[in-house]
Amino acid sequence: MADNSSCASASSCSRGSCEGCPSAEASKAGIRNTAFLEAPNANSNIKHVIGVVSGKGGVGKSMVTSSLAGVMARAGYKVGVLDADITGPSIPKMFGVHGPAAANAEGIMLPEVAEDGTKIMSINLILDDEESPVVWRGPVIAGVVKQFWTDVEWGELDYLFVDMPPGTGDVPLTCFQSLPVDGIVIVTSPQELVQMIVKKAYNMADMMHIPVLGLVENYSYIKCPDCGKKIEIFGESHIDEVAAELKLPVIGKMPMDRALATAADAGRIFDVNNEYLEGAKTILENVETTIK
Repeated sequence: MADNSSCASASSCSRGSCEGCPSAEASKAGIRNTAFLEAPNANSNIKHVIGVVSGKGGVGKSMVTSSLAGVMARAGYKVGVLDADITGPSIPKMFGVHGPAAANAEGIMLPEVAEDGTKIMSINLILDDEESPVVWRGPVIAGVVKQFWTDVEWGELDYLFVDMPPGTGDVPLTCFQSLPVDGIVIVTSPQELVQMIVKKAYNMADMMHIPVLGLVENYSYIKCPDCGKKIEIFGESHIDEVAAELKLPVIGKMPMDRALATAADAGRIFDVNNEYLEGAKTILENVETTIK
């Protein structure tokens, strides 16, 4: 079904009434519709926006997001993370930052800064109680995500990683339409249903004309601490065959690593060098070439 969420009256949208609609015209031309992009805060200068998505929950997407941010921060780049997973925010905990988020003299929100310099904005940084549930409907959640782009003074950033909620619902759609996303990284796990999961996320990005930079397989295996043998507890990996079919690179295969989990629980995810994602650095450094 064609996306008509940007039409003036989606409920009355028909083949005839959509003639001339920016979304329809862009889709016909095979290009991204930029008519609904939101301008960033006037004091933000962000060079690249990278979305981290998954077709389903429970694949460790936030761990991958924080690890990608760590790879680029360790390489000397200025990095931020926009936590768009409003109902399941875990980024602040992993980076050891807490609210309430501060504001500048004009009342513009400022991101919290982790010990390694990574800038963070998340719903948990503006709630009175970090453990309070966010019981909001989709449009309200999507509006907050846009505010994290328009109403937060990010300053100078080389890379802003957007940790999206799982699936293909309101928030990913809002991010793809409203933020100048340069490309996305799709996170998945080794089970046989990986092909369907990856393709859902890939097809959504393709519909919106957002480049897919590559795939990351999380929970790929565990390594025996005694003999070093790799044990594929979720079964044989299918990521390479899916990547080949979609003509995408496999950025990395992350095992279940206790060091990563321990660092995340301690709020010091930046202390661990995620060697399994070292290939991401080259892809992200060349994102402008990749997306052409």
